[in-house]
Amino acid sequence: MFKLLLKKNVSPHFSKLREVPLFADLTHRELGIIQELLHEREYVKDEIVFDEGEEGQAIYFLFSGKVLICRQGRPVDGAIAELPNGQFFGELALLDNSPRSAQVRAAEDCTIGVLFREDFLTLLETHATVASKISLQLSRHIGKRLREAIHRYVL
Repeated sequence: MFKLLLKKNVSPHFSKLREVPLFADLTHRELGIIQELLHEREYVKDEIVFDEGEEGQAIYFLFSGKVLICRQGRPVDGAIAELPNGQFFGELALLDNSPRSAQVRAAEDCTIGVLFREDFLTLLETHATVASKISLQLSRHIGKRLREAIHRYVL
């Protein structure tokens, strides 16, 4: 009976969490903790997820669909990247209150999991091991992006 109750609480996107690089080292139980903190949002094509210049308050996990990262209001000539499902964006919001450096909009209908900074800070206090695993993966991700940027501009 207990297992049936657990299954009812599992999001249809729970299996997608395993595909997110930040959660690669988490156990099934730890993924369940993250699932409880995520807020699921639906966006229709061309809907804005957040604008350039807004205060970053959350990190986003793309469960389905695609998003476009672009300069404010310039989805064609200001395109920076297009991310498919399984990716995440807005990760610097977990670290600081800096304004968003780009606009993100739905390139097609999509489902996104949102983890707010306040929930992550609470996770640091209540489940330090889980938060440290995520923080380590986040550090690796940011380091990789920095190395790629340096490589592009140096060569």
